[in-house]
Amino acid sequence: MDIAIVIAAYNEQGSVGKVVKNLHKHNYQHIIVVDDGSKDKTSEEATEAGAIVLRHIINRGQGAALQTGISYALKQGANIIITFDADGQHKAKDIPKFIKPIEKGEADVCLGSRFLKNTNNAPFMRRVILKGGALSLRIFYGLKLTDSHNGFRALSRKAANKIKIKSDGMEHASEIIEQIADNKLKYKEIPNTITYSDETLAKGQGNSNAINIMTKMILGKLKR
Repeated sequence: MDIAIVIAAYNEQGSVGKVVKNLHKHNYQHIIVVDDGSKDKTSEEATEAGAIVLRHIINRGQGAALQTGISYALKQGANIIITFDADGQHKAKDIPKFIKPIEKGEADVCLGSRFLKNTNNAPFMRRVILKGGALSLRIFYGLKLTDSHNGFRALSRKAANKIKIKSDGMEHASEIIEQIADNKLKYKEIPNTITYSDETLAKGQGNSNAINIMTKMILGKLKR
């Protein structure tokens, strides 16, 4: 297994199957969906679409689901691991841009950004919060990033082995950034387009949730 795509999914019936099928159309065959204790038919839909499905008995959170998927991908021999959303926000056509810098040895981790090359279509308040988060990351970790919380990323095998996600919830994104800095991994931001909808904003992408994540990151850093 060379490239594996890991998708954390919770109650994504109606969207996860479409996402998996679209990835197959773009010739990505190793797709791992981690059903994080869904109450609907997320697992069945993902399986029918052709994904490998791992399942948490209870809902643990996106961070825990991603770590489960990444660990499985490493055991299966993946050299590059892509983390990808289950709700259709991310575009399969962007994946090659994330893979190339790793294949060329230019980066250990590629991180998606909504703020490069006019790819940003986020709501205004969302942009303000994300830019505030990016400034915090620069202050605390010294990483020059424009997007503080983008779920589209690519990890080399080296990076995936070094980064261990301990935060079960959405704050895992900040934890990944922290571990990139701590392990001195080479990183590169890649412009990507995110499609927003009322549904995705309501399911963990809202402004209040983003503020909570940023607050936890800052408080966690200050406690050290």
